[in-house]
Amino acid sequence: MSVAIVRFPGTLDHASAHAAVTRMGGRAQYAWHADRHLPDGTSAVLLPGGFSYGDHLRPGAIASRSPIMAAVRAHAEIGGPVIGICNGFQMLCESGLLPGALIDNDSLSFICRQVDVEVVDSSTRWTGDAKSGDSLSIPIKHHGGAWFGDAEQARVVLRYRGDNPNGSVEAVAGVANEAGNVMGLMPHPEEACDPLLGSTDGRALVSGLLA
Repeated sequence: MSVAIVRFPGTLDHASAHAAVTRMGGRAQYAWHADRHLPDGTSAVLLPGGFSYGDHLRPGAIASRSPIMAAVRAHAEIGGPVIGICNGFQMLCESGLLPGALIDNDSLSFICRQVDVEVVDSSTRWTGDAKSGDSLSIPIKHHGGAWFGDAEQARVVLRYRGDNPNGSVEAVAGVANEAGNVMGLMPHPEEACDPLLGSTDGRALVSGLLA
């Protein structure tokens, strides 16, 4: 499986994403925001975290209109898997590929710590062998990560377990589109794929790119 990791000016987490995909047996290729096509042979797309375009206007707003996003949309529309992590989640919401919006944390501060998330919907490709009700330990690092939307209408895949670190509506941590092939989440599963990092629970989510 060949995963295209799309880089934008200000992307920070592409190397961690590349390492996670490679470690799990996938082939990772970088794509650039100004490209109009995904790399040849792309089977899945990962939009990594960071501060694309310096978060001007709104986080993910300018990136969502980059040339490469037309190819990402086309890939998603034919059922291809797409995951957006942190800033990538913001891009997917800004582009309309996922419902809702990401707004500033209710603390108005940057949060960086390990959190527990509960698997709410285990029927998508994104939760691996995890079952509904299972808990995953994954880090977060964001300032504008509070999901705002209609949780009754959205396909919620993950919720924060315990405290709600950023004030997301109904503690939503990750959502998918109706078809289940596109997912966005604020926690960073690529940073939880190696025992040296303290958790390998992120592998359940990264594996969705390789299924």
